[in-house]
Amino acid sequence: MPKAKSKIQINNKRASFDYEFLETFVAGIQLAGTEIKSIRAGKASLQDAYCFFVGNELFVRGMNIAQYHWGTWGQHEPTRDRKLLLNRRELRHLFMEDKKKGLTIVAVRLFVAENGYAKLLIALARGKREYDKRESIKAKDTRREMERDGY
Repeated sequence: MPKAKSKIQINNKRASFDYEFLETFVAGIQLAGTEIKSIRAGKASLQDAYCFFVGNELFVRGMNIAQYHWGTWGQHEPTRDRKLLLNRRELRHLFMEDKKKGLTIVAVRLFVAENGYAKLLIALARGKREYDKRESIKAKDTRREMERDGY
């Protein structure tokens, strides 16, 4: 019997406003004991989360996973750097692209997959300019207006 689809979806709304996504990847996260319980409770934030390389390994910094309410002495540190799990080809590709000027790797969405593991959707992104942001706001407003009018 397949597991029910998880409703845990923690989004980084600011990332889509500040960045233009070029490529996306789904990465696993190396978590401590109580971190997955906090994620399943929806107590995580991706505000200001970004990825960086240490050697050949990719880490995420700025992701806040709140301490588990019913945890005891084995609690995790809420804002520690967490290792991301990707295959070697994807890591090499991201490493080469990250070296290019103007590109960065941002965390877009944190979710729990059907198999019960926490996954992080990351994107290779380029920062938007001010006029690009205004264009995004205008497109969103017109789309909302069309939906309201029933088109």
